[in-house]
Amino acid sequence: MAEITVEAPQTPAKLPQVRVAVLGAGKMGGILLQAFLKENLFAAEKIHATVGHAERALALSTQWGVDVSTNNLEAVRQSDLILVGVKPFQVPDLIAEIKPALNKTKMLVSFAASVKTRAIEEAAGMEIAVVRAMPNTPSALGAGAAALCRGRFVKEAQMELAQRLFETVGRTVLVDEKHMDAVTGLSGSGPAYLYIIIEALAEAGVKVGLPRDIATQLAAQTAYGASKMVLETGYHPALLKDAVTTPAGCTIDGILELEEGGLRVTLIKAVMRATERARQLAAG
Repeated sequence: MAEITVEAPQTPAKLPQVRVAVLGAGKMGGILLQAFLKENLFAAEKIHATVGHAERALALSTQWGVDVSTNNLEAVRQSDLILVGVKPFQVPDLIAEIKPALNKTKMLVSFAASVKTRAIEEAAGMEIAVVRAMPNTPSALGAGAAALCRGRFVKEAQMELAQRLFETVGRTVLVDEKHMDAVTGLSGSGPAYLYIIIEALAEAGVKVGLPRDIATQLAAQTAYGASKMVLETGYHPALLKDAVTTPAGCTIDGILELEEGGLRVTLIKAVMRATERARQLAAG
């Protein structure tokens, strides 16, 4: 997956006073941290990140120009905003580890899938602000979709700060926590479904005579363009579909095949199955 190129900022940081820790600067944590640097959201000297191995910490510290270590507790001591990017099963031990450095003035933002805000609040043992996020992998290219929900003790200004974090890598929506499993099934898992659709369209292009590289490029750009039309026009997808579908034309024949093949129902069932699995993981 392509990495974001981090360039030295030329202007003062947008949030110069905020001290931030990224605990678990792996795939998504690293994507976010690099976006913060690229967008100059925080001052580099006030960003602290952690990883599991000292050699990796040294390499990333040199690459990113920020403090990277293996010491979660010290990173939290030096920060006001703490991003929790470890794997879901690691969250309880992480919160127990950093608990001595937590207090009610700090804020936790977790993007550990299926870990509820109340679980983090109870592990912390205090009325601390916890925001839960579900981003997706296109965040790596600034085209992500993230849903955010608030814990019981989150103030409005803190929620706005959380939105600013994820707006550096794409679009954000606010939802009630009861909807987070559905978000996981739709936008969290959704890129995989769309990759299959793009792959299938490209295979179809090959089947009807196109070179594979051209078929793949056309399929991917078509998916991108259609998505951009939905987002930027605000029109319902059905209306945009109808605009392409001329009477007795080619498109209606293709749509007929899709409907007979059950594509619509299959995609709905895919989201339902993934959502149910997310609920199972959340329930432990």
